[in-house]
Amino acid sequence: MSPTQHERAAITHADVPGVEFVHADVVDYLAEAEPFDAAYAIGTLGFIDPHRALPALRDGLRPGAPLILSLLHTDLHGRGPSTTVAPREQMILLRDDPPLATQMWVLAPQLWEDLLTEHSFRVEAIDLLHHPDESAPVVQQLIRARRLPERPARVSSRPRSDQPPVPHAAVGVGAILLSEQGLLLGRHRRATIELPGGTVEAGVSFEEAVVRELGEETGLTARPSNVKLLGTLIDHVAGVLRVMVGALVHAWQGQPATQQDESIGDWAWYPLDRLPDGLLVCSAQILTAWRPDLPIDHTPAHFSPFTYPVSPLVTEQAPS
Repeated sequence: MSPTQHERAAITHADVPGVEFVHADVVDYLAEAEPFDAAYAIGTLGFIDPHRALPALRDGLRPGAPLILSLLHTDLHGRGPSTTVAPREQMILLRDDPPLATQMWVLAPQLWEDLLTEHSFRVEAIDLLHHPDESAPVVQQLIRARRLPERPARVSSRPRSDQPPVPHAAVGVGAILLSEQGLLLGRHRRATIELPGGTVEAGVSFEEAVVRELGEETGLTARPSNVKLLGTLIDHVAGVLRVMVGALVHAWQGQPATQQDESIGDWAWYPLDRLPDGLLVCSAQILTAWRPDLPIDHTPAHFSPFTYPVSPLVTEQAPS
């Protein structure tokens, strides 16, 4: 909008090779120019309706091109961003002239992200940059985005924050093995009676965790295909969310035996109508989720059963 600024830039940087300064409306210019490999706007995009500017940038950038935007977040009066996509009157400070009233889109970071996503950009980071003078309320947003292909072959994802969350959950599995002799239970060093089971490790399925724990604690071998997951039990104990997945093991090989260096052993088979006292609460919760008729007292937990596809029924017609 300023021929003076265009002339000043062209004169000041006349000796810089390969640079061209264009005085034009950015939307109109991008509609005619060859697509660019990158674009950045320092404090300028907020003066243009994003529903007009972002389609032009989408069409004016090659797939994969970075787009870097610096936008106002909090102004000199401490007024933060809007939560709707609408312009507001904003006073711009000039060096030698009175403040200039103008219309600006000062939007919350989530709104900018939604708008950029809507117009085929993937937002990679949004940083809030505070003024070097701690007493100044001005905050800028620095948005780093990237132009996506028109039809991405795969849906993109963004990495988690590199700041680790406060540990607040524990995930484990408990295995039910029922034979003609009864239910398999072991005795822990703390004197509780427990199902085989333990902690789920990263990168391992629940079925694999059941097979691993079964082998480590009892010496029995099974395959993941022998394991049917029953569902999740969610409990909250001492500020920690406890998530247990109950599983029914249909087939296994070997005889259960105490394993060296394991905290649970003395494995034995117990008839369902003569279960021992002192069951560990999570084992008790898994057993009553499996068989609600079992007479076991325990603190409640929220059970969410897993569902499995049901095979179509095959009806055989008797001969007439």
